[in-house]
Amino acid sequence: MAQIIEYRNVDIYQKEQIVLKGVSLTVQTGQFYYLIGKVGSGKSSLLKTMYAELPLYGDATVLDYKLSTIKEKEIPFLRRQIGIIFQDFQLLTDRTVYENLLFVLKATGWKDKDAMSKRIDEVLKEVGMGTKGYKMPHELSGGEQQRIVIARALLNKPKLILADEPTGNLDPETGKGLVDLLHNICKSEDTAIIMATHNLTLLETHPGNVWDICNHQLTSSQSDFISVNSTANCSNTAAAE
Repeated sequence: MAQIIEYRNVDIYQKEQIVLKGVSLTVQTGQFYYLIGKVGSGKSSLLKTMYAELPLYGDATVLDYKLSTIKEKEIPFLRRQIGIIFQDFQLLTDRTVYENLLFVLKATGWKDKDAMSKRIDEVLKEVGMGTKGYKMPHELSGGEQQRIVIARALLNKPKLILADEPTGNLDPETGKGLVDLLHNICKSEDTAIIMATHNLTLLETHPGNVWDICNHQLTSSQSDFISVNSTANCSNTAAAE
C-alpha cells in the first residue's frame, strides 16, 4: 500500500462559513473509506477539496499535488488520476453509453481509436455492462446508469475514486450490488475508494475505514467498532487520526 492523500490540520470553508476544522487524515491505496455524517455536515465539501474544486487552508497533499499551492494549469492533471462518481449520474443524455465514455477519453488526451475502443470494452465488462454500449442513458435503469458512471470513473485507471452518495437514488438491493462492485474494484485494482453515504447499514455488511463528521470535526475508526445508532446520533467518540 502507498499513501496518496495526507491532510494535516486542514480547515474548509464555504462562503466564509466554517464547514470543517482541524481535519487530519491519510489515505492509502487498496483501502475503502466511508465518509458519514448528517446532511449538510460537509461530506461533499471534503470530497471537493480532494480534486481542487473547493479551496482549503492547511497542509494537504493529494497524489503528490500540494493543494494549498496547486496551480490552475495543474488541476486537470490531478483530476485525470481521480475517478468521480456522482449520485445524479451526470451522463450525457444525447449520446450512447459508448459515446459517453469515448467523450471522456478524448477529453483526457487519448488519441488512438483502437486503444480507446479497447479500454471502453474493458471497463464496461468490469462493471457487468459489456453488452450495453449501444444503449442511450434513458434506456437503462438507475442501477445500470450508476454502473456506467463507475465505468467512466475507471477509464483512466485512477489511483483514487471519490463516490458521493452513489447509492442515494437506488433501491437497497441495487445499492448493495453497487457497493459490492466498488469493494471488488478496491481490492482488484489496488485503488483507494472514498464513499460518502448516509446508508449506515453498509458499514455492517461491507466493513471498511470510517470517517464521521460531527460538529465541524472529523473522527475516524473501523466500521467493525462503530454502533450504527450512536453514529446516526452524531455521538461517535472515536479519536481522530
